[in-house]
Amino acid sequence: MAELIPPRAPNLPVGPQQYETRYIDQLTNALRLYFNTIDNGFSSLLGRQGGAYLQLPFISASDSTDQLATASNTPTVVTWNTLEGGNGFTLNAPGSATASVSGIYKITYSLQFTNTDNAAHDAAVWLRINTGSGFIDVPRSTTLFTVPPRKSAGVFSYAVAYSEVVFTLNAGDIMALYWATNQAYDTSPATDGVYMEHLPAQTVPYARPAAPSAIGSITFVSSIP
Repeated sequence: MAELIPPRAPNLPVGPQQYETRYIDQLTNALRLYFNTIDNGFSSLLGRQGGAYLQLPFISASDSTDQLATASNTPTVVTWNTLEGGNGFTLNAPGSATASVSGIYKITYSLQFTNTDNAAHDAAVWLRINTGSGFIDVPRSTTLFTVPPRKSAGVFSYAVAYSEVVFTLNAGDIMALYWATNQAYDTSPATDGVYMEHLPAQTVPYARPAAPSAIGSITFVSSIP
């Protein structure tokens, strides 16, 4: 689809001291071309595919590492190491995003939880925003997930934590996704529990792409009323 170029006011011819038909023709022709450009632009923008001409703030990211909680019952930031795309946001290591445009936004996320324990455990996921004086919890942003017990020794269970939250950001605000579990997996000392697992791409027994431990996006919903 062709790019929608914003119209610019034309340089109108300078009028003579006395009436001249040629000047009027030049003036009306310049105005005609200008208004035609405006008409064409609005026709495209307000047409059935007009949204294709809009560029709204958004960010999409994923993570290709296993993510372990700091400890059981301890808030831990969700990390993102791959920027999939974005406009109007900056991805900060290890797991936050800074907005450059104020607005109402929606985050959609999918986290791949794994449970190595022989009992079901819970995980909570929520939003925090830093407006300049430290991160604070976003009210009513928590979603709870239950990760089922492992299938057998060495064969772990999975649960995809998917949710959406609508929230407000001002320009310069920093947002991050946090999670916690009542039973955190650890390697030292070896402790069975819950963590987020990344699975690389495979070719056998069937081909499939990688499964990120976390993948998500933030999209613009509306300006702030």
